[in-house]
Amino acid sequence: MGVISDKIQELKQKEAKIKGMGGQKALAKRREKGVLNARERLDLLFDKGTFREVDMFVTHRCTNFGMESKEIPADGVVTGYGRVDGRTVFAYAQDFTARAGSMGEMQAKKVCKVMDLAMKAGAPIVGMNDSGGARIQEGIDALSGYGEIFFRNSAASGVVPQISAIMGPTAGGAVYSPAMTDFIFMVKNTSYMFITGPNVIKAVTGEEISFEDLGGAMAHNEKSGVAQFACESDADCIDQIKRLISFIPSNNMEDPPMLPPSDDPNRMDAGLDTIIPDSPNQGYDIKAVISSIVDNGDFFEPHQYFAKNLVVGFARLNGRSIGIIANQPNQMAGCLDIDASDKATRFIRFCDAFNIPMLTIADVPGYLPGSNQEWGGIIRHGAKLLWCYSEATVPKLLLITRKDYGGSYIAMCSRHLGADMAFAWPSAEIAVMGAEGAANIIHAREIKGADDPAAKRKEKIDEYNEQFSNPYCAAARGYVDAVIVPSETRPRLIDALDALSTKREMRPAKKHGNIPM
Repeated sequence: MGVISDKIQELKQKEAKIKGMGGQKALAKRREKGVLNARERLDLLFDKGTFREVDMFVTHRCTNFGMESKEIPADGVVTGYGRVDGRTVFAYAQDFTARAGSMGEMQAKKVCKVMDLAMKAGAPIVGMNDSGGARIQEGIDALSGYGEIFFRNSAASGVVPQISAIMGPTAGGAVYSPAMTDFIFMVKNTSYMFITGPNVIKAVTGEEISFEDLGGAMAHNEKSGVAQFACESDADCIDQIKRLISFIPSNNMEDPPMLPPSDDPNRMDAGLDTIIPDSPNQGYDIKAVISSIVDNGDFFEPHQYFAKNLVVGFARLNGRSIGIIANQPNQMAGCLDIDASDKATRFIRFCDAFNIPMLTIADVPGYLPGSNQEWGGIIRHGAKLLWCYSEATVPKLLLITRKDYGGSYIAMCSRHLGADMAFAWPSAEIAVMGAEGAANIIHAREIKGADDPAAKRKEKIDEYNEQFSNPYCAAARGYVDAVIVPSETRPRLIDALDALSTKREMRPAKKHGNIPM
């Protein structure tokens, strides 16, 4: 008994030393900055008492530059698994207090192990990044570690959800793993991502820029679109990760979590009957439409600062999780452009990979014109949107509220790209283009030769509006399944989603398509 007791005591001492991380001084410094340490972050993520650490005793084996005498607790990363709202999740959190959380051979092996376990278990993987980068002393072994992680990011994509939290510095090769995951959360003022930092940029180009302006949370949420969420604090970041997990399945073989309905499925909203402005050039907030339709008005929006002319996000209809893609008439009249196409494409592919039905709400006058868009590759980027809607086999619902013109009509999940059920409000205008442009082209000679060209133009515009700027031509050809009263939208969508809940659709067998990237 004495020997066993001594061994247990030795184990507890070793554990306590490792759990001390980089030491009290380093931990106190973080607390002063209002930043949580790696273990505190994991404690917040997992249900109380459920986190189980693996590979606590792993140590590096580098002997270069005197490293053989350096101890790095847990080799700078805490890995393990536990439960989030009762569901199994795997995670790792880099420890900046332990040699700046630098990535070496053994840290990479720890990360790879939990990624492999997540794949085997069919559970989400959450990575909390907070690292000074590659452990230079380990040379090629550190680079090898990054490569092994990238390979697993690719293998896991579309199999289990991969979520990255940037909770400190993430630079150089370290940024590519988060970029290969499904969602990136960043913390304002304390996290940043970039390939080359401000000092290198200044040395090479002469440009002076701060860490925050170059690669901070808002830079990547507003400008680059690399990150989907900008959080106020570490705690807020983890809360939002848990909220995201609540909408998505654990793997690609499961359906999303179904919650007991908490909102009347037959609820109607008379406000929708008057939400469309009288003037066709006046905007309105599509989020107000979304809130009135979904359960309890609850809408969880990634990328809310990027490409604001298009809205994406998660919600529920009668307890069932859905993904929503919607034009935003309040921004650029809801036009599609390069950034909006990319934003929608990635979201659509995530929903389809993880069996999440999609609702598309269309109010789009067309693609944004301009040489910058053309030279930036709007054709290529816009083609991605067509591709991904066509490729998706989950239930696809379409709601047309107002303008739905030309190529953008096709792109926003039209029946021709596989919408299973398409609904339109009476205010819908489904046509090749707006009445004014169409009249000017079709009746150009007649207008020019008229005694009063302005009056003739107005006459032809009114004529086109009456004939084509409505939902009934499309409905007459079966491209729209029903023209519905706006206030009845919620129950109609719920009924359609229920009917499609057993949808099965296959595509031709192939290795993979060649998406226009």
